[in-house]
Formats: sequence, structure tokens, C-alpha cells
Amino acid sequence: MTGPAPLPTRKAEAFRYADIGALAKLWPLPEPESVVVPAGGSFSRAIVPDAGGVTRLALSIGKGAKAAVHVLNCNGDYGRVELDVTLHESADFTLGGAQLGAGTQTLEIVSTVSHVEPGATSRQTVRSVLAGRATGTCLGRVAVARGADGTDAAQSVRALLLDPAATANARPELEIFADDVKCAHGCAVGELDAQGLFYLQSRGLPLPDARRLMLAAFIAEAFAGAGDGERLERLARERLEALL
Repeated sequence: MTGPAPLPTRKAEAFRYADIGALAKLWPLPEPESVVVPAGGSFSRAIVPDAGGVTRLALSIGKGAKAAVHVLNCNGDYGRVELDVTLHESADFTLGGAQLGAGTQTLEIVSTVSHVEPGATSRQTVRSVLAGRATGTCLGRVAVARGADGTDAAQSVRALLLDPAATANARPELEIFADDVKCAHGCAVGELDAQGLFYLQSRGLPLPDARRLMLAAFIAEAFAGAGDGERLERLARERLEALL
């Protein structure tokens, strides 16, 4: 009988930036929740871990089906959300994620999106705002199998650092074994735009309000089109108040 897998180290790519000490308290991790979206069906899920920890979800999206997952990762000392998604012919998947960290929090979104049949579409948008000595990580892998022609996949990962000691890690990854595909990824880490802040202040907004407005707009990109978008944006704004 095989025992549990050993606790990973930072040499494991999927755990390179993880809080191994916090992970040890949760190890071994439970099996991921498995969801099968039937052909032509639809699925939507909002993930807001109340106390951090590890959330794992495996999705199999059938022919012509649609699935959307929106994540607000902002609670607990260590919060990790893992998504393993398989897209069949002409399936469609959307991931919108926001990570809001402060203090010494470590927050992670780790996704693997596998296009195994032709004509599927995936869109991933992750936005992070990090203050104090928080660490925010986004590891996103898109794999396009042989024969999965017509794949259309995109990843957009951006992070804003509110303090010099905050850290953002990003690794968007493409693995393509098919022809006639459209795959793209983009990543940026920086600070709030000084010119944007100046413009809002020149229109009469105090600096704190200008910062709140710009951060709220930045995070809202992750929840565009979410069925529960208003609630997610409200929770995100409440968390942003604590960061500022």
C-alpha cells in the first residue's frame, strides 16, 4: 500500500514560492473536488476561502460547454487555490482571480489548463495587490495537445506592490504541440501609476480616495462578467481598505 506523497520542497516548480512551513501543517492535501461539465452545459463557481488553506478544483469541460471560475484569495496567513482544467472540443473556460495580501501573508493561484481537443477557448485574468511583506504568486500553465488545432488561449497576470517589501511572483507558461493555434500571455509587476494618481488629484480627489479608486478598478478586471461580480467586488473593496 502506497503512503501519502512526501511534502514538497521549493525545488518542485509548483511549490517554488509556497510557504512550506504552512503547507506542512496541511499535508497531505485532500484530493481535489472533481466537477464534470457535460457537453453543451455550463458551470460557474466563486471561490472565496474564508480562512486561507488550500482549495483544489479539477474541471473537465465537455464538448461545447462553458465554465467560469472566479477567485478572491485574501484570507489566512497562507492561501493556495489550485485549478486543474481540461477542455474538450469547442469548450470555453474563464478564470478571473484577485489576490489581496498584507502583513506576511502568502497567497497563491496555481492553474493548469489543458486543451486536449480542437477549437477550445480559455481566458485567465489574475490581479494582485500586495502590501507589507506579503507574497503573491500566480503560476499558470496552458498545455495544448497534439491535434488541438484552433485553440485560443490567453493569460494576463498583473500585480501592484504597495510597499517595497511586498513580493509578486508570476510564471505564465505555454506548452504547445498543435498547429493553427492562438496563444498569448502577458505579465507585469509595478506600482500605482503616478500620472493617474496626479490626474485624479487634479480633479479634486484626495490622495487616499484616488488610490482606492484606481485599486478598485484594477481588481474589477478580474471579476468582469462574473455572475457574482458585485459581491466579489464588494468583498475586495472591504479588503483593500485594510491594505490602505
